[in-house]
Amino acid sequence: MADSPESLVKKLVIKVKEYPRFSKEEIDKFCWMAVHEYKHGVLPSEYDIREIDEDLYLQLLQEFKANI
Repeated sequence: MADSPESLVKKLVIKVKEYPRFSKEEIDKFCWMAVHEYKHGVLPSEYDIREIDEDLYLQLLQEFKANI
């Protein structure tokens, strides 16, 4: 069963905060990394250009910005 968008965003918020060197100053980068890992199963490499779920990324970013 797939996660609902709201529960998925909450899971990704927790994942982002657990990343080594997590920084609120680079929240865009960390949200992108989490969505990339969710979609592709691995963290992005340095020059990874695979697509991500843009809507999910924006929801995750909005969740962080609303709670900073």
